Amino acid sequence: MIKNFGLDGKAAVVTGAASGLSQAIAIGFASAGADLVIADINVEGLHDTAKSIRALGQRAEVCPCDISDSVAVQKLFERLDEVFGHIDILLNGPFAFNREKPEALTLEDWNDAIGVCLTGFFLCAQQAGRRMIEQGAGGSIISIGSIAGASALGRGNFVYSVAKAGVHQLTRELAVEWAGHGIRVNALLPAQMRSPSVKKWLEDPATAPDLVAHLLKGIPLNRLGEPEDIVGPAIFLASDAAAFVTGTLLPVDGGNLALNAGGSHTW
Repeated sequence: MIKNFGLDGKAAVVTGAASGLSQAIAIGFASAGADLVIADINVEGLHDTAKSIRALGQRAEVCPCDISDSVAVQKLFERLDEVFGHIDILLNGPFAFNREKPEALTLEDWNDAIGVCLTGFFLCAQQAGRRMIEQGAGGSIISIGSIAGASALGRGNFVYSVAKAGVHQLTRELAVEWAGHGIRVNALLPAQMRSPSVKKWLEDPATAPDLVAHLLKGIPLNRLGEPEDIVGPAIFLASDAAAFVTGTLLPVDGGNLALNAGGSHTW
């Protein structure tokens, strides 16, 4: 049974792989035996990720890509075709976080966030899905959602939360639409993780102590997540061990979504 958790011989595309959660997952996929095409707009970060993947003895093809651009996404998957000739796994990871109150949000910022966080996920899933259908061997599509798409966070998270809720429904719909092709579609729902972007947010000495304490009130495991915390769940969903798992929104949140808004894990 343990062999089912391996990814030996599988080809994966990981977007957003230059840093944070997607970078950790890309390296995790490689540690489980996968070869990868990695994409991001941060080229320097991509090469860092590729170096880590190659150090594990796996192949890594670097492909700069803005996933909100349909032409760029098409070129990304054409590169996949050239390098590997097939796809077994897609991990949708990038995000655009335009933090603003709804009444002040510009249409440009709305479109930017939706373009990366939702439209880009659709474009990549569509390209991967077409290839998986043609191959006839199924596959696994995983998107990084968020607890923000499951319940409202406030604090200016408006468009990000709306986009992530869209990712969750995209996941369910594609899981149903493509089930007949053996394509499994799932999403991971992290809580606050110590990714590079969150670390910058938490390093403000004026707000960090109070902010961390506030966030921990909603996390029963009483700590923020680390990028490594999402790697195991991602490998599971990508692997044959999850062969009967599709349409699932898997929280990786330290118990956040299990906690009632009026509840407490300290008493």
